Amino acid sequence: MTLIAAQVSAYTMSAGRIGSIIAGIVAVAGIVIGVLALRRRTRRGSTAALTGGLIATALGIAVAATADGGLGTGNGLGGAFVAIALGLAATTLGGVGLRRAH
Repeated sequence: MTLIAAQVSAYTMSAGRIGSIIAGIVAVAGIVIGVLALRRRTRRGSTAALTGGLIATALGIAVAATADGGLGTGNGLGGAFVAIALGLAATTLGGVGLRRAH
């Protein structure tokens, strides 16, 4: 038995797409904060980047786990994969920043 997900319009904002967008924004913010924290060697910025990265990764995993269908079905699966990758990058930057801040 095959499960076929209904296609949605390119402009329809599903819950998965919104979750992926939010996770992506948090991940990009974590990356920016992480880079700035590495430059300035601040513990506060590194902690913020680490936290943002973990939140973005967790949200991306949640969206990917609950997506019905594959890529291109409008459930935010592609955005979830991008958010996971960016979240891991932000987490890494935050971890390196914390290590250097000590």
